[in-house]
Amino acid sequence: MSPRYVLRRLLQAAPTVLGILVISFVLVYLVPGNPTLQLAGENADPARLAEIDRQFGFDDPLHRQFLTYVGNVFTGDLGFSYSQGDTVASSIRQRLFPTILLTGSALLLSSLVGIVLGALAARRPYGVVDGSVTLSVLLATALPTFWLAQLMLLAFAIHGGWLPIGGYENFRETWTGWRHTLDVAHHMILPVVVLAATELALVARVTRAGLIEQNESDYARAALAKGLSPWGVIRRHELRNVLLPVVTILGLRAGSLFAGAVIIEEVFGWPGIGTLLVQAARQNDRPLMLGVVLLVSLTVVAVNVATDLVYGKIDPRVRVES
Repeated sequence: MSPRYVLRRLLQAAPTVLGILVISFVLVYLVPGNPTLQLAGENADPARLAEIDRQFGFDDPLHRQFLTYVGNVFTGDLGFSYSQGDTVASSIRQRLFPTILLTGSALLLSSLVGIVLGALAARRPYGVVDGSVTLSVLLATALPTFWLAQLMLLAFAIHGGWLPIGGYENFRETWTGWRHTLDVAHHMILPVVVLAATELALVARVTRAGLIEQNESDYARAALAKGLSPWGVIRRHELRNVLLPVVTILGLRAGSLFAGAVIIEEVFGWPGIGTLLVQAARQNDRPLMLGVVLLVSLTVVAVNVATDLVYGKIDPRVRVES
């Protein structure tokens, strides 16, 4: 894979980024509500309202506001969040690590468990294990994420009392080091499992379908004839050949996982980008909403570009002409 191809893929993503800027700006400004009243209060006098409009540029024409916003974005200035009392970049930076920790853990869990379940199901197609795995992943796919989150919360946190109801850590304690790490991990269990459930089901189905197809190939039958066990054939030969569609799915879903964390973070009180976006929407904080939407959208674009670049590393049959 040549540097020219990498550069070309990055340049191809440029129009997508510009489209994201336009669509996100228009959608955010279509949100009902007056941010000026949000800042000044319902009983503010007209002079105060006019002053706030001039201060934040709300009285400029929409196209001029957009050009100013785009220019600021390319200089690294995402604006000032009047709901957080800080810059948008700083507000996002403070919430970014919890979201990366949550989505990264969910992606890792769904990838590993999904591949294992898919391999178990494909080892004896249409058997008891295959039927059980297929039924389980279908249920995981069919269940709405918000409903599954509420169900898990009721079962394991409220009624069972085994896991925390929500939050990032135990605020009653001032643990450090390993005690703090274990406390955060304890709070992560429920949101990570719920967030990974749908992704896990998709990975398992793709892995199962690919391995069943590979089971009928000549090289797999030859390996079995030479005395290699079914698990050995899967691990040493077949699995590498089915990783390309699995990586495709993971690449497509990684950005969606990042965006889908909004619901999970709100349900479990996880202090990440999702809860920050909800707070911004409730207070009609346009700069903060634009900053979060831009971040999520760029994450989706970046992950898809990275997925294309990983193809050649996983499957040598993929050839990209520069």
